[in-house]
Amino acid sequence: MEKEEEEEVEGAVAQGADPADGAPGEAQPLDCTGACCHGGAKMAVLAYSLGKREINQHFTIKNAKLISTVVVVLLLLFHTASRYYGGGDSCEWLLSRGRYLGENVWQPHGCMMHKYKSIEAKTCLAEKRVAFVGDSRIRQLFYSFIKIIDPERRENGNKETSAKPDVVILGVATWSIKLHSGSSETLQQYKVNLTAMAVYLERLADHGEVYWVLQDPVNEDVLSDNRRMITNQQLELYNDAAVDVLNSSKRNSRSRVKLLAASRQAAIETITQSGDGLHLPESTMNVGAMVLMNSVCNKLLRPIDGSCCQTLPPPNLLQKLSACFFLGSALIFLVLHVLGNNRHRRPVPPDVENLEEKKPASAAVPLGPKAPFQALCRMGIIMGYFYLCDRADVFMKEQKFYTHSTFFIPLIYIFVLGVFYSENSKETKLLNREQTDEWKGWMQLVILIYHISGASAFIPVYMHVRVLVAAYLFQTGYGHFSFFWLKGDFGLYRVCQVLFRLNFLVLVLCVVMDRPYQFYYFVPLVTFWFVIIYGTLAMWPQILQKKANSSGMWHLGVLAKLLGLLVFICFFAFSQGFFESIFSVWPISKLFELNGSIHEWWFRWKLDRFAVIHGMLFAFIYLVLQKRQVLSEGKGESLFSARISNLLLFLSVVSFITYSIWASSCKTKTECNEMHPYISVVQILAFILIRNIPGYARSIYSSFFAWFGKISLELFICQYHIWLAADTKGILVLIPGNPSLNILISTFIFVCVAHEISLITNDLAQVVIPKDSVALLKRLAAMGLFSLVVLLLARGSQPTPGA
Repeated sequence: MEKEEEEEVEGAVAQGADPADGAPGEAQPLDCTGACCHGGAKMAVLAYSLGKREINQHFTIKNAKLISTVVVVLLLLFHTASRYYGGGDSCEWLLSRGRYLGENVWQPHGCMMHKYKSIEAKTCLAEKRVAFVGDSRIRQLFYSFIKIIDPERRENGNKETSAKPDVVILGVATWSIKLHSGSSETLQQYKVNLTAMAVYLERLADHGEVYWVLQDPVNEDVLSDNRRMITNQQLELYNDAAVDVLNSSKRNSRSRVKLLAASRQAAIETITQSGDGLHLPESTMNVGAMVLMNSVCNKLLRPIDGSCCQTLPPPNLLQKLSACFFLGSALIFLVLHVLGNNRHRRPVPPDVENLEEKKPASAAVPLGPKAPFQALCRMGIIMGYFYLCDRADVFMKEQKFYTHSTFFIPLIYIFVLGVFYSENSKETKLLNREQTDEWKGWMQLVILIYHISGASAFIPVYMHVRVLVAAYLFQTGYGHFSFFWLKGDFGLYRVCQVLFRLNFLVLVLCVVMDRPYQFYYFVPLVTFWFVIIYGTLAMWPQILQKKANSSGMWHLGVLAKLLGLLVFICFFAFSQGFFESIFSVWPISKLFELNGSIHEWWFRWKLDRFAVIHGMLFAFIYLVLQKRQVLSEGKGESLFSARISNLLLFLSVVSFITYSIWASSCKTKTECNEMHPYISVVQILAFILIRNIPGYARSIYSSFFAWFGKISLELFICQYHIWLAADTKGILVLIPGNPSLNILISTFIFVCVAHEISLITNDLAQVVIPKDSVALLKRLAAMGLFSLVVLLLARGSQPTPGA
């Protein structure tokens, strides 16, 4: 094989990251010679390059990780102290305070409120009696609560009676104020009566739940004449009296009567919408009803997106064993370190890669005996952080709420940074390595913003992000086909390297975070397709570029294999029953089930079922055209003749615009998803052509995006637990009360962790996957036996609720 071809394929499939690299952008500055730049332009370019160099010199990834470690320690101390001294009961947070994220979307302080559906509410309250006691405003709350259970239920004005209740919601004041014109004597009698009631309320709370609803404000300007005496000042006095009496009871006997103040806080912002000034809008009462439903039901149903009022389960057996394993590795590392066993410490290789491809082992000195345990020790510390973020009551969590600004403004920021870090590319071939890293990088950043902003609620954005996911799978087909076609390496060593790099982090998280493999759906997807690509190309006859060069008939053989793969895909896609029967067989089912069903796997697989074969076909056509020197890939040269280039660019732009119009016109996600597998490739090809046809576009790339592209898989997986929260349903809150600063700090830590995990994966891959075939087979046998033991331990256990 020609050396040029070998370098090209390494660039096509590899996603490398140099650990010695600092922040993104440490490539060579743009070259501007005297022939093309006058004095002013030279000075501008020089200042631009020196500015970036100055930034990169002081802000390296090593320094960033050190800072992030210090920040995490400080945040742990802060949150632990605030929970200990300031009250860490999420139920109290739910009932006492919160804020509106948008119209009718209530966010409790520090925790997530689940939006209960009718069937969930019926399940929770099936054996409970709930009593509402009070005036007309409590009756409003009662009907809002009932409508969660039965949305068709309407108010009938009737009073209800109840046997001994399991849950009591009560609150009074407005009638006392109205009947006695707000006299001070009445307020004193109210205190006396409530003090006497508190004893009986405590008795009810011994065997159930009791909630005292603080009085909501009124809109004094629109109150009728016979309600003018009900002022907000009077209501505050009665609320203060209730809080004083019930808190006094709490101090004396650990009162279990809970104060519901959140609905009052919500009413402060919406009371102006009241029709009569006294009764609140239905949307506000729905907030109070949903708060109550979360308080009563979360501890029973344990919804994953309802972190308020939930006590977390203790670690299971596998989680305890994993903690012991990491602690053991740390102890061994400390012993070796003390003994000074670091004489074999290897230098960091100049081009460490991750995810899909590995440079020859000769590029790095073999790891010493201490290095694997050091890597496991680092991994254990990181997994501890994962556990604290998403499985422990340490940090707060909040709900997502989509607005156009929360998605598009960060998008603008990152693309400005991407342009700032523009560099000259080392090569100008189509989809060269720097360009594919750049592509993965900006797509991953868009997907991250999409997830944290909750943009899936906006169908046009959802559909464009679906194209990005398809593009990742397209690259999987393109990269692996290119590698096998050019290098012909079908050995077990490479297969194990790829599988390890794809799956190491996810398998660790499955144990530490108690989640099924399918929960991290993208990894099962790319792993499945790698196996399919390997099987397709490795099966007899193995057709490589060298063989095809001798006779053009072999090209037909490749097309026949791709056609067979297409038939295989179509058969599975149109035979859901057969698909489910194959993937429901134990132990294969343990890899693809989610909550006891493979529906999620079926949905994900079917949605982008053609993306990989599109990538393989594109790679085949491109490599054949390249070999026949049909394409012009020199620096500054257009890929095709001027006429063809202009035509293809025009069609590509038109396809982008057409797709955006179509995505904006979709009514439902289901309708759009039916078309997606057939049309996503048009957008992908359009992007490739726009990015590669002009010679100047192939000559530059964004080192900022490329840096993120090298750790794109780690970023995608890590976001589940240390950037988002509640298994992607919410947002991790490290800095309470300041959403913008919270995103900046959590993102900084999240990126540092993802980069460190990529290095750990690279280190361990060299140890776990030896080149010697006999040793490798023994390792595989041992890992197979270990996996079987883990599956047997997990078999029969109930799926985690809300996963």
